[in-house]
Amino acid sequence: MRIPVPTDIPSATELGHVFFVGIGGAGLSAIARLMAQQGIPVSGSDAHESAVLAALRAEGITCHVGHDAEHLAGVDTVIASTAVRDDNPEIVEAQRRGLRLWPRSAGLRSVMQGRRTIAVAGTHGKTTTTAMLTCALIAAGAEPSFAIGAEVASLGANARLGASDLLVAEADESDGAFLVYEPEGAVVTNVDADHLDNYGTVEAYEAAFDEFVGRVGRFLVLSADDPRTGDLAALARDRGLEVLTAGFGEDADLRGLHLAVEGTTTTFDVALRGVDLGRVELAVPGAHYALDALLALGAGLLLDQNVDLLIAGLGAYTGANRRMQLLGEAGGVRVYDSYAHHPTEIRADLAAARAVAGPDRLVVAYQPHLVSRTRTYGVQMGQALSAADRVVVADIYLAREDADPAVTSALVADAVTGPEATLGGPVAGLADVLVPELRPGDLLLTLGAGDITTVGPAVLEVLGGGR
Repeated sequence: MRIPVPTDIPSATELGHVFFVGIGGAGLSAIARLMAQQGIPVSGSDAHESAVLAALRAEGITCHVGHDAEHLAGVDTVIASTAVRDDNPEIVEAQRRGLRLWPRSAGLRSVMQGRRTIAVAGTHGKTTTTAMLTCALIAAGAEPSFAIGAEVASLGANARLGASDLLVAEADESDGAFLVYEPEGAVVTNVDADHLDNYGTVEAYEAAFDEFVGRVGRFLVLSADDPRTGDLAALARDRGLEVLTAGFGEDADLRGLHLAVEGTTTTFDVALRGVDLGRVELAVPGAHYALDALLALGAGLLLDQNVDLLIAGLGAYTGANRRMQLLGEAGGVRVYDSYAHHPTEIRADLAAARAVAGPDRLVVAYQPHLVSRTRTYGVQMGQALSAADRVVVADIYLAREDADPAVTSALVADAVTGPEATLGGPVAGLADVLVPELRPGDLLLTLGAGDITTVGPAVLEVLGGGR
């Protein structure tokens, strides 16, 4: 559902009782936490029970399972997920009563009021970069607030109110949300066209990042390894922003050197314009995570934080939910889960998974996300999955879209070359499809932005003798 962004966005403390439709999602639960920690009355609803709802209840937030107009008794402001349909009874009731009805972006902007915001944007890697920057700043003693698009184990949550006026926030471009914010500083990890169901064209998607840079107040950190961010650097300098580029190429201001990915760790040296700053040791595998760490380190340096403490904080980061997350091991099979749903992300995660698997077999179960994305990138998804040893492709996760008989998971599976690739059908039965395929030593990686996250635990239960 598209809800207009209001012209006037007051501070969250002026919103009265705030109700979140879709509170179990990563974005809304983060905002709800930050508001509740300020003493603002908060409640919400979600379609299904989840660990997130249980955690929010433990923090004193009322969470309903299912949507009902009666949930809005005493509510002043309603903030809704973009995944919510127009006919949702709580949305209909909010409109009938003339309540303040906002999209997620306006809710986060209200929390930003009066704070120095550092916004992390980009097609890929923004969740990890936001989390790494937060860990680094906490280690440096900056005491920031943070809002991240996933639960982060080393932080204990996806959001928390800090003691300082600094706020680190993930700035999502999928629905244009990042164009509502006016951060003091920003990080752009990369620009790789996605969400064309919203933007329509690659040119419109890229133009949104130009507009985002125009909303930044003081500094911008950019990947030197992404071809599109060079244009953003020139635009930012024309606006008088301080620009720092980070990457592994010779032209980077903040340069990573001697990158090594071994098993579940990633290490590299770092230098700022030729001056050695030390060695970074990450507890997560993958070259793409090394670049995220460089970007986070760059933002920390522009915030005048101690480099040694920042590097120590990066080392304390142990991963975020659904970002190459180890779920467990049973029957000799290691099971990882990741959110990757774009060809670029799939390639990066499979490279990391291959480093972890070593000589053992890499089995991938992939769930395409959205008909529109599969229509545009289905063939490239299949090509990226070809780096596995065995591929099973589940049915498309429709989310907010309707099915299209001309666009199915076969578009992905048929594009896989090399390993055997088959269709796995609905996610609900995918564990039963996978278990007979698995053997001791395998690494199973479940991929996708939908409900495929339920498959890994189901596989582990079966392999462990649970059923």
